[in-house]
Parts: sequence; C-alpha cells; structure tokens
Amino acid sequence: MQPTGVLETAKATNPLKSLLNYGQSMWLDYIRRDLFTSGNLKKMIAEDGLRGMTSNPSIFEKAIGDSSLYDDMLKSLASRPDLNATARYEQIAIRDIQDAADILKPVYESSKYHDGFVSLEVSPLLALKTQETIDEGRRLWKAVGRENVMIKVPGTAEGLPAIRQLIGEGININVTLLFAQEVYEKVAEAYIAGLEDLAKRGGNLKKMAGVASFFISRIDTLVDSMIDDKLKTTTDAQQQALLRSLKGKVAIANGKLTYQRYQRIFSGPRWQALVSNGAQTQRVLWASTSTKNPAYRDVMYVEELIGPDTVNTMPPATVDAFRDHGRLRNSLTEDIEGAQKVMDDLAKSSISIKEATTKLTQDGVKLFADAFNKLLAVVEKSILQKG
Repeated sequence: MQPTGVLETAKATNPLKSLLNYGQSMWLDYIRRDLFTSGNLKKMIAEDGLRGMTSNPSIFEKAIGDSSLYDDMLKSLASRPDLNATARYEQIAIRDIQDAADILKPVYESSKYHDGFVSLEVSPLLALKTQETIDEGRRLWKAVGRENVMIKVPGTAEGLPAIRQLIGEGININVTLLFAQEVYEKVAEAYIAGLEDLAKRGGNLKKMAGVASFFISRIDTLVDSMIDDKLKTTTDAQQQALLRSLKGKVAIANGKLTYQRYQRIFSGPRWQALVSNGAQTQRVLWASTSTKNPAYRDVMYVEELIGPDTVNTMPPATVDAFRDHGRLRNSLTEDIEGAQKVMDDLAKSSISIKEATTKLTQDGVKLFADAFNKLLAVVEKSILQKG
C-alpha cells in the first residue's frame, strides 16, 4: 500500500504545471473579458503554470455574442458611425489583447521573452493577399502596443513572404493553419530569413519570438473519414486491418515527424550564427488539441505530443481534463520509426496525406473567413441593440 503522504503529494501535483518540466509551455486557446476582471487569468498563471494565450475570430465571436461582458464597449461604439464593422471589432479585441498582455507581462519578463505572449490574428479575409497582410500586421502590432504580443498570420503561400517581412521588422509572428510537414519547413525558413533580415538592420534578436501553429485533431477527423470511406469499398481482410490500425494515429505521427524537422532545421552553422546574436527558435505550437472523436482519450493530443521547446495551446475543456487526469512523459520523441511507419502505411492504403493537408488548409482559410464574417455580424447586431 502507498503511504498516505505520497498520495497527497501526487494529488497536489498539477499535471498542467508539470508540463514545463518537460520543456513544454501550456497556453490557453481562449479569451474573454471575465478572465481578466475575475482574476482567473492570474490564478491560471499561478496554479496551472499558464504561459500564454491565443485568440481567433471564432473565440471573439462567442465571447461577444454569448455574454454581456462587452456591453460597455458596444454602447460606446454605437455612437461612432465613423467606424466600420472591422474597426469596431478591433476596438473590442485590442482592449482584451492589451489586458491579457499586461497580466502576462511578468511571465514574459521572467522567461526572458520566451513566453508570456498573447496572439491577435490578422483578418482571415486577407489569407491570400501578401501586401495587405503585411500592412495589417504592422497596423495591429502598432495598435496593440505591447511587446509580448504575437500577430497571427496564416501559413499560406501568400502568407510566407508576409511572415518573413514582418519578422524582419521586429514583429513577433504566430504562424497559423499549418498541417503539412513540407509547409512547416517553408515557415521555419521564413522565420530564419526574417531574423537574418532583422540582424542586418541592427535589430534586437533577443526579444524576437515566434511559434509555428501546427493543427492536430483536424487531421485525424479528415483522415479517419477517408479511412471509413475506404473500408466501405475494401473487401480484402488484410487491407481492412491495415486501414483500421491507422485510425486516430495519423495526426500524432505527423506531429512527431514535424518535430524531427524542427530539430534538424534549428541546428547547424546558419542557425548558430543567429543564436550567437541571441536568437531563440520558432517553437512548434500544437493547436486544435481538443479531441473531436469521443472514442479517443480526451487528452490524447496533449499526452502524445509532450517534448522540449514546444507549446500546446488548449481550449478550456482540455485544460480542465488534463489538470484532472493528464499523464506526463517525454512522448514527442518516442518511437519515431513507428510514426514513420504510420505515414508509410497510410500511403500504402492509397490515402494521400498531401491531398488531406491541402484540403485542410483550403477549408481552414474558408472556415476562418466565415467565422470572421460571423463575428462582424455579431458586433454590428450587438451595437444596434445597445445603441
């Protein structure tokens, strides 16, 4: 029998806070006004080891549309006919981002500019427009006026030059909507090239930080549905067994192999030259880590992707679940051969990961744009009601 003292110690250890012992930072994929006013954000920093936050238009849409927390701002905006819907939303979002950044500032300073960030997204309507993304990234960075902010830019073909340009100007970037390992490599290259541009301009590399947001659960959702379609038409027992063995495995395997690329890219003479000037790596951030399939363990996408120099941004339900029953181990670098076998077996099953990740990127751009339009409609409707 285990001594009572050991049990009490085990219960007192918060798995969320312990992630940092494995080199992983826990960020919150959520923002709402009452996080600041209630003191809950400060509490999560102290008790859960929260190290940062991410936001997106869908999160803001729910926050504004489903609560009365923004009535004061909505009432004041009702008397501003000079502002369009986007400008009105930005007034609301920037206040929240600034307040979050201020509360996270001690984390930012104590971590030596490694953590303590909050992310604000450029308009998803600009995902395929390079110059407009650059212009908006600069404008939002200046409007927020906090050095512990990251501007979110999608990792589309058009987004890549914008990412390099903004980093070269000293703006922290969170690259979002990443699914493919090959695209991740291009994003890492944009980060390194941006830092080199900044160094040539005499910029301070020590205060530059960036993350590459690699989406997880959406990959399994799509690939599992492709597997199910194949199972309906496949009569070969061996092929059926192979297909079934891949369900719920591809997203984690894809993540592990992406991390292998991260480790290769952020090493060698080119990178070391930047490190000597104080540069820090562009960490891989695991996004979309809530489990969509109820048959899977609800903290699977946290437990299986724990490793050094990474971030996991979790929605509140996943935060609560991992706090309650999360299990810790250095899982990210485990069984890389097995991860490669999963991807090889997927190809043998005639399912193209490239086709899947391309579709996910295209769908993601559309989903983000739809969410942004919905957000603007909610803001306008709320302002009319308050005016």
